Amino acid sequence: MSAMQFTQEDAEKLFKIIKARCDVRGNRFVAKAIEDEKLTMILEAGINAPSVGYSQPWKFVIIKDTSMKNELLQNFEHENSRAKEIFSERALYKNLKLEGIMEAPVNIAVLYEPKEDAVLGMTSMKKMGEYSVVCAVQNMWLMARALNIGIGWVSILDEAKVLKSLNAKKNSQLIAYLCVGYVDEFYKESELKMLEWEREKHLNECVSYATSIK
Repeated sequence: MSAMQFTQEDAEKLFKIIKARCDVRGNRFVAKAIEDEKLTMILEAGINAPSVGYSQPWKFVIIKDTSMKNELLQNFEHENSRAKEIFSERALYKNLKLEGIMEAPVNIAVLYEPKEDAVLGMTSMKKMGEYSVVCAVQNMWLMARALNIGIGWVSILDEAKVLKSLNAKKNSQLIAYLCVGYVDEFYKESELKMLEWEREKHLNECVSYATSIK
């Protein structure tokens, strides 16, 4: 069966969504529930990501419970206190709102659950399973943005403690902890770019052409 064909207009619309995607800080979320059908669309986008050997090694844990959120927030605060010491010379750090665990109506822990048997495509590059789950996260992020729903990725967490809090399956890995919800506004550019935390790279800095040395 032939695959669906898309138009130039479709491609341009997708590119607009990609360009508009940004990490959402906790102070942007509003108290509005996400409709079940839209949350399902975000999760469906995730499971339609490519995966090595068609292994589909992802697991999505939905977190709405306030006490569970509090437990995970304490995890973040402990780790963030350590991060503040690392970035002590950059005064901007202490003013950054780096999570929205309590503010976002939905949190999603995205896990990698490795298979016990050998996986096609992972016999040499062992990390391909984790990379597959990252593809799922990107799909979710783009679908959320297309639905005008924000996502913030929280990475300042103790992974082992998160997995214990979630009673995750043995050997699971935490790939992403996402805060998901409607926002009061989307910035036109990355907040960290606007605050000049880092300089934006241009395409010509990221592309090179390989040549044989023989």
